[in-house]
Order: sequence, then structure tokens, then C-alpha cells
Amino acid sequence: MTVAALAPTRLPIYRLLLRSQVSRARVLALLAIGIVGIVVGFAIGAGDRIDELRAGARFINTFGLSLLVPVTALVFSAAALGDPSEDGTLVYLWLRPVRRSRIVIAAAASSFTVAWPLVVIPLAVAAWATGGGSALVTATVVASTLALVAYTGIFCALGLRVKRSLVWGLLYIFIWEGFVATANDTAGRLAVRTYSRSVLTEIADVTLRFSAISSPYRWIVPPLVAVVALAYATRRLRRQDVA
Repeated sequence: MTVAALAPTRLPIYRLLLRSQVSRARVLALLAIGIVGIVVGFAIGAGDRIDELRAGARFINTFGLSLLVPVTALVFSAAALGDPSEDGTLVYLWLRPVRRSRIVIAAAASSFTVAWPLVVIPLAVAAWATGGGSALVTATVVASTLALVAYTGIFCALGLRVKRSLVWGLLYIFIWEGFVATANDTAGRLAVRTYSRSVLTEIADVTLRFSAISSPYRWIVPPLVAVVALAYATRRLRRQDVA
């Protein structure tokens, strides 16, 4: 159902955007990826390893924080304002007598609502399945949630700013965060993945490469990134011609 079809109703903007984002194809595709992660987690747990915690943490970092979290956030957050902006139906929200910040926050909140269970629940189960213990499960839940907050803000702004935001988002995830940000510590500090990895290692008490972010920055930067990105999206929505 499109934003245009929902706009005349009295549904709150949050519910309006929530319903406009959710599609069976998106949910099933991302759910399938999460199930694959759970299966691999059980395979890791069934293996004969000396350090299950380290093996589990490496898997959560490689599969969860590097793939499932950012891709899921991209799929929903970029579509929250990007889809109606591209098809011209954003005007139905833009013409309402509400603050632009309210629209942007509703878009981010609805994206987070859909993405969180598709990301955190499978990763928590996968972490448990690896045999890494309760510390790894807790670290996985906290780190993936914190990363999802940052990515939601970034990709909401990206969806409003550029066309074909999925392509640009994937380039950011796999080229910048997956390649450039691993070149040195300076570049790493400009990647969300570095901060979520640092949170994972701190709570689970395990050492991983490229996670040398000190406290409290590992906790402050991801939500700060989200706030800055949503502030930019609000400013963009105020000045953008959506008709």
C-alpha cells in the first residue's frame, strides 16, 4: 500500500510510514538471511573449538555487524522517505501541517521497528548457538541495536538525498566500511561497524581486530551519528521540492 493511499486516513504518521515500508518480499528475504545465520551459528557450536567465545564473536562481527545489520537497515530506512520521494507521493506528507522533524523521526522510528526483530533476534539466537555463552548473547544484542540506530539515521537521510539509494548504500557498506575503513585506525573511526565491533568486544570480553575505540566514544558516536543524520534529513525535507 502506498503513502498516497494511506495519507487521507487519520493514522499517525508513524503507522502510515510503517505500513508503507513493510512488504512480504522484503521481510521474507531478510528473515531468510537471519535464518542462515542461525544455522551457521549451530554449525559453529557443533564444531570442536577451544575458544567458542572468540569463534562466536568473530562470526557475529563478520555476519551480523558487517552484513545483516547494515543491509537490513538500508532496505527499510532508505525506503522510508526515499520511495515516496521518488514516486512523488511524499507530497501527501509534506503538505500536512506538521513539523518536518516529526516526519523524519517517524520514518526512522518505523524503520527501526521493522528492522530490529529481523536483526537482533536471529543474531541473539545465533550467538547462543555458537556456545559463546550469555556474555556473547548480551554483547550481540547491545552492539547490533546500537549499530542499527546509527545505520537507520544514515540511510533515512541517504534515501531522501539521492536516487537509487540502495545502490549507494551498498557501496558504502561494502566498499567504505568493508574495505577502506579496515586500512587504518583513522579510516576505521569513520565507520559505524568499528564502534559496534568495539561494543561487542567490550561486553563479551574478547579481542577482535579493528576494535580499538575507547569508552565512552564507542557508546556516544553511533547515536550521535543518527541524530546528525536525521537533523540533516529534516533540513533537506524543509528545503526540498517534493511535488
